[in-house]
Amino acid sequence: MSLAQRAIERLQAWPDLMAGPASCGTGRALRSVHDEIVHFHSARDVDLHLTDRAIRRFHHNLSGSSAIHLVPGSDWVTVHLDCEADVDLLLSLLSIALKAHQASPADRGPRLPGCNFHRVRVLPRDAVAGG
Repeated sequence: MSLAQRAIERLQAWPDLMAGPASCGTGRALRSVHDEIVHFHSARDVDLHLTDRAIRRFHHNLSGSSAIHLVPGSDWVTVHLDCEADVDLLLSLLSIALKAHQASPADRGPRLPGCNFHRVRVLPRDAVAGG
């Protein structure tokens, strides 16, 4: 079972999420009553809709993670699942995303439309580390 499948299984137990096709046309999505929250594009690559405010709040922490990829101007972050700790990170960030989407949509300024699919090229961690 892939890491993405493990994450989906764990998230399907969350009462505020509904499964369906991703609006970008690739993969499965989980959505809240407000918005699509997460797109599972492959067995390892996931886009998470955090919101601009949440990304700004946690930018330092997000940019320091080798599992997280930020795209300037996007409300989405890409999470690359290489290990169980990355799945745990995704679930923690998804909790933050759900809370962020419950806040007023007034803080959402002009942003790139849609998720980061085709905007991010994820390299294996050993390639990033020079190994």
